[in-house]
Amino acid sequence: MVVLVPPLCQARNNKLNSDVFWLALALVLVIEGLYPFLSPSGWREMFQQILKLNDGQLRFFGMCSILAGTALIWFLQ
Repeated sequence: MVVLVPPLCQARNNKLNSDVFWLALALVLVIEGLYPFLSPSGWREMFQQILKLNDGQLRFFGMCSILAGTALIWFLQ
């Protein structure tokens, strides 16, 4: 079975290619910047709601984000 992998996603000696890391970081920045760019007032309202959350709620959402990201990375490998 032949698997075609784009050159940017190939690992060198089973180590993460640094280009993939920088590409992922750039994509995160683009996605994070879309909401405040497209709807600044909506972003402010959302941010005010986030500020009202207590520490436990913020940690829960952070943990969910970490687990979802880790699961996605594991699934894509």
